[in-house]
Amino acid sequence: MRFTKLTLRTSAMEQMIDFYRSVLELPVREEDDSGFSVQIGSTLVHFQRVAGNGNPFYHFAINIPENRWSEAKQWAKARVSLNKEQDDDEVFFVDWNAHAFYFEDPAGNIVELIARHNLDNAVHHPFSSGDLLEVSEIGIVAEEVIPLVRRLNELGIPNWRGDSDGLTPVGVENGLLIVVKQGRRWFFADQAAEFYPVEAEVEGLGRLSFEARGSITLAQE
Repeated sequence: MRFTKLTLRTSAMEQMIDFYRSVLELPVREEDDSGFSVQIGSTLVHFQRVAGNGNPFYHFAINIPENRWSEAKQWAKARVSLNKEQDDDEVFFVDWNAHAFYFEDPAGNIVELIARHNLDNAVHHPFSSGDLLEVSEIGIVAEEVIPLVRRLNELGIPNWRGDSDGLTPVGVENGLLIVVKQGRRWFFADQAAEFYPVEAEVEGLGRLSFEARGSITLAQE
């Protein structure tokens, strides 16, 4: 499962454009008054402008080459402040065989760079923004996790790990929907999970829309 496009909301469009273009050195596309898109490896992420006092934020993860973990962290530290969890600015997930670190963009999105050592994506050149390979996780917030997970299972998307009422990943390591309970604190962040709409175009499946807590629609390819 791979995300070819994600559509998220933002109330900080100008700052976001500058951050992704100038700080992370990624190609910004389709820029107009309604929003902009940034190409993150094979995933196009579209940020749609929203008006009002709300401040939508999300958690998403970006795969990096599994053998360029240390280089990627140094590359990031030269550009952003890394988030910490109990004084640590990195984590090794034993069950996932993956290293990760986190930072936030100007809208408060929690961005994770993750080296998944089970994947065959090693490279043999110095790390750069071109080695941000794909968005591999997007957080989906629900009032009740398991009922939403079951609906995703019925659409043919399997669990990545076992069921948990707090957080259950659904999909594969190239594309995971991280279904999380409303109010649960995001790892390596102070924010509690809140629902904001997400649209995910999935290779071979179609367009998944999460427009309200607990709701899914699928427009098939």
